[in-house]
Amino acid sequence: MNIRDFRKPTHPVDPLFPNRWSPRAMSGEEITEAELMTLFEAARWAPSSNNNQPWRFFYGRRNTQHWPLFLSLLTESNRIWAYRAAVLVVVASKTTFDSGKFARTHSYDAGAAWGHLALQGSLMGLVVHGMQGFDYDRAKAELAMPNFFQVEAMIAIGRYGRMEDLPEHLQNREFPSDRKPLSDIIVEGPWKA
Repeated sequence: MNIRDFRKPTHPVDPLFPNRWSPRAMSGEEITEAELMTLFEAARWAPSSNNNQPWRFFYGRRNTQHWPLFLSLLTESNRIWAYRAAVLVVVASKTTFDSGKFARTHSYDAGAAWGHLALQGSLMGLVVHGMQGFDYDRAKAELAMPNFFQVEAMIAIGRYGRMEDLPEHLQNREFPSDRKPLSDIIVEGPWKA
């Protein structure tokens, strides 16, 4: 598959950005501890307000005691493909600074860390797929998160697999999606209705 057939930047950017996408087809093979820690290391270097670094990554690796819990958090529509991931991750953010004061940008900062992780995974030739289809309340409770944590998203990480192993309705979606034009996402000055 040639990503350039699906994604054509309108302004010059490093190929790293359009080359990153979120496939679902994974092989079921494990990834090494070193590979996983490299992903988390990339996330660690994301920018954050007052260097608060509010992101927290809770994870379960395939073939470990934690895997069934993480897999059970997913909706059925995500479980039917994510069961072939090597790692499932719940992303949370700490809603406060260490002083206890509310950190308004905790979600924004956690999103930056997720972006770093996703780009590092793309550079490593791994599948990194973010999801919102899971039980947020169960994730918070069963992972024993403190009250000042907010669950943000889940991530499936693995090695590329065969599109043909996906259910047919997902095979039809297994290609890099395009993006909205810049004119749809930027506003110079106030909103113009």
